[in-house]
Amino acid sequence: MKKLARSLYAQVIIAVIVGALLGHYFPGAGAAMKPFGEGFIKLVRMLIVPIVFCTVVSGIAKMGDLKKVGRVGLKGIVYFEVLSTAALVIGLLVAHLFRPGVGMNVNPAALDAKAVTAYATPTHHLGTVQFLLNIIPRDVADAFAKGDILQVLVFSLLFGVALACIKDDGLPVLKFLDGIGKVFFRIVGIVMHLAPIGAFGAMAFTVGQYGAGTLLSLSKLILCFYGTSLLFILVILGLVMRWTGLGLFKFLRYIKEEILIVLGTSSSESALPLMMEKMEKLGCSKPVVGLVIPMGYSFNLDGTSIYLTLATLFIAQACNIHVPLAEQLEILAVLLLTSKGAAAVTGGGFITLAATLSAVGNIPVSGLALILGVDRFMSEARAITNLIGNGIASVAVSKWEGELDLAKARDILDHPRRVEEMIMTTGGPVQDEGK
Repeated sequence: MKKLARSLYAQVIIAVIVGALLGHYFPGAGAAMKPFGEGFIKLVRMLIVPIVFCTVVSGIAKMGDLKKVGRVGLKGIVYFEVLSTAALVIGLLVAHLFRPGVGMNVNPAALDAKAVTAYATPTHHLGTVQFLLNIIPRDVADAFAKGDILQVLVFSLLFGVALACIKDDGLPVLKFLDGIGKVFFRIVGIVMHLAPIGAFGAMAFTVGQYGAGTLLSLSKLILCFYGTSLLFILVILGLVMRWTGLGLFKFLRYIKEEILIVLGTSSSESALPLMMEKMEKLGCSKPVVGLVIPMGYSFNLDGTSIYLTLATLFIAQACNIHVPLAEQLEILAVLLLTSKGAAAVTGGGFITLAATLSAVGNIPVSGLALILGVDRFMSEARAITNLIGNGIASVAVSKWEGELDLAKARDILDHPRRVEEMIMTTGGPVQDEGK
């Protein structure tokens, strides 16, 4: 019992189950639990920007070699593009193989277009040029105030490079930022004690608001999506982990707390600080973790990519719209751009899907109304797949760069409790002596 009380993993599992039961049997009370989930996510988001800033700046300044910074960034982008493309293609293939929308015979004119207006309206902001301009902050304070990870990352890169250039004169600043980083990681350790409450509130709200019955009407789509996400993790990400010399299932066990937190909150951001911390402790290079994971939250959304192609063809199938191969390739090309362009837009995958349908033209945007009710239930799988993908990306790029301590990683994965207890008691990364 004492062990259960100390295990975040067990606490979150119990909280998610209790939240789901409350939402199912007492929908009104479940929906009223929304502030608990939102409050926890806001607490974590409050910490993301300073942690990203301190980690990236410290990593680059300590790296010293600015060519290496560019090399790591380029390798990260190449990796993201390859994996994202694979996820998009797999989504298309599964939609073809299982055809989840066939037989629904929906009349597009009868769909409630007003229900998706809020998602379709912002799609004109998703152009590539606008996206590239948007990653440049108007000013530093604005980037930090909005919590835009890409904008903060751009400023952090410049700050880290400048700090590395002035060398010894910048040591006091570097020491100060290291100290600030330790404080914020300690706050993360404190906030994570509230994870069960946040997971309970978010799950109770989801089930209470949308109802478990909503799942039945579109169960084939949901099962296809969950199955495809699982396939992607086991096969594609499994092969990546095998290349690194580490085991996928041991890695998943290592980040089980983060997976459960994301499951409860439907937000991969809720686990970002802990993932950065755990990847460092696993033996990944600190500069690689500092660059790859924040970038991955905008460029490496494997779960979202699967969802986008699967949902696009589902809507076409449900409305009996034939999509020829040439148009499917067009959808793929559009998604390669819009899936990145939505990174800084509130609404994520749903807005990206609206942008894609608008660009293609043949598939009605009003078809989004078909999946509006169950989108929330699919967001857990999207977020979990994104989380796992970004964790594995930091391992893969570290391996590619020759900066993965493989012996340490294997030891940690064989004894994960050491790190878990360290995080919950110290709330920050362990500083290795002599480094």
